[in-house]
Formats: sequence, C-alpha cells, structure tokens
Amino acid sequence: MARTTSPGDAAGLGRARAAGFVLPALVLIGVFLVFPALWTIYLGLTDYRLTGLAAADPHVVGLGNYTRALSDPRFLSSLWLTVVYVGGSAILGQAGLGFTLAWLLRTRGGPLRRAVEGVVLLSWILPSTVVGFLWFALLDRDDGTLNALLGTPGFGWLLDYPLLSIVVFNVWRGTAFSMMLYAAALENVPPSHLETARLAGASVPQQLRDVVFPLIRRHVLTNLLLISLWTFNDFTPFVLTGGGPEGRSEILPVYVYDIALKGGELGLGAAVSFLILLINLVFALAYLRLLRGRRRAAGRPPA
Repeated sequence: MARTTSPGDAAGLGRARAAGFVLPALVLIGVFLVFPALWTIYLGLTDYRLTGLAAADPHVVGLGNYTRALSDPRFLSSLWLTVVYVGGSAILGQAGLGFTLAWLLRTRGGPLRRAVEGVVLLSWILPSTVVGFLWFALLDRDDGTLNALLGTPGFGWLLDYPLLSIVVFNVWRGTAFSMMLYAAALENVPPSHLETARLAGASVPQQLRDVVFPLIRRHVLTNLLLISLWTFNDFTPFVLTGGGPEGRSEILPVYVYDIALKGGELGLGAAVSFLILLINLVFALAYLRLLRGRRRAAGRPPA
C-alpha cells in the first residue's frame, strides 16, 4: 500500500528544498562579506602592521586606533574634503546635471538625444582607471590636452585646483546613472498634470516644485543615497592626484590606502575603514527615515 505524505512532511520537505537553494548564497555572503567585516573590526582593535614585530605578534589596543584617528588633524581634513567632494560632485553635480539632462531630453528624439545619451553613457561604462588616466592626460601641466586647447601651457590644474579637478572629473564620470534614473522617473509623470500646470500659468520651476518633484521624490532619494555612497567610497581620484598636493585632495579612501598599505598600519587603517562604514550607515538611515516620512504623509504604513 502506497504511503501518503502528510501536510507536515510536505511542508518540512519544502523548507529543506528552500534551504538548499538559499544555502550557497548564504555561504558566499558569509565568506566574502560577513567574515571580512568581522576581521576588519578585529584588526581595528589591534596594532597590526604589515611589517615588524606587530605583524608577527599583534596586540589588542582597544579603542586606541579610533581615538588616534579622531584626534588626527589629517583624518579630520580628509573627512572634510570627502564631504565637499560628495556634496559637490554627487549631490550638486551628478544629481543636478543628471536631472537637467533628463528633463531637457524627455521631449526630444532622434539623433540629438541618442548622441547626448551615448556620450554621457560612454563616460560611465568605461573602466574607472582608464577614465582617470584619460583625465590625467587632459589636465596634465606639461602635455595636457586642455592647456593645448586653451593656449595656457604650463598651467597646473591638478596642482592649483586638485579638489575642483576631481569634483569635475567625478561629475563627468557619474552623471549617466542619475540621468537614466530620472529619465525613467519622468516617464511616470502624467503629461496632463504638466499641461494643467502650464495652463494655470505655472513657470517651469513651479511645475518642478508642485508637480514633478512630489511624484518622483522616492526616485530622488534613492538616487541621492546611491551616488552619495558610491562617491564617499570612491578611490578613482587617486589616479589623478594621489591625494596631493600637500593632502589637498586626500579624501578618506585615499587616506586609508596611504596609512594602511603605504604606511603599513593595518590596524589604524581598519579602524578608519570601520568609521567610514558607520558614516555610510548614517547616510542609509537618513534615507530610510525620509522615505518612511513620505509614506506616512501619503497615508501608507511604513515598510
């Protein structure tokens, strides 16, 4: 007589099969994400170095690396430069230029739109290192293409304006993502709403404020979160300036590289990396708070 499977056995078998599918992903997450994160936290509590006695026998120093970093003027300077870099190149530059391009191209078609989108996308899909060396060749003081075009031989863009140079570079490189996201968001704005606003005498800024931005606010917040995190952790400016001259473009990722790999202080570098992680979490929590506030205002329960 055939044995029947009870509902409980079927449910248990389904859970076992689901666990079998999920287990490989969990193993990969544990090996490549959780373990490195825990190892970084541990290193941040030690005096581990690349060479010397501390490399062979590291000692736990507790929060010493964190207090040392937070009291280091160089760290505080790098933090401020990173804030300026994120604010100028991501929030103002990429988000602002990306939305402007998406807004201007929303009603355009034909070769002009394809040409603009192609140029913007090309800067985004090229490898970051390749783009960095191209911009280095463009801004070089002696043989730079920009100086040749402007007739200003010997002008040191990377030496005199290093932070501005990497801000403009990152705007050019990363605007494509914002443009594509906003272009998709603007497709969801009903044309009848804009037409009604125009008939009511609303100017373009008023249309954006009263019609467009309330409808695409979620997309705006998502874009600001992603590009802020990407820019905050961006190491590509190292190719252009190496953090110099005199640390005037040494953002936090470059600072970590310098103290951990060039200086050999892996413990201190790990502590600074954990501080960067905490700052990233602040960005993410601020985004979630704004998003939940929008949902409550719309009468929907928060996720």
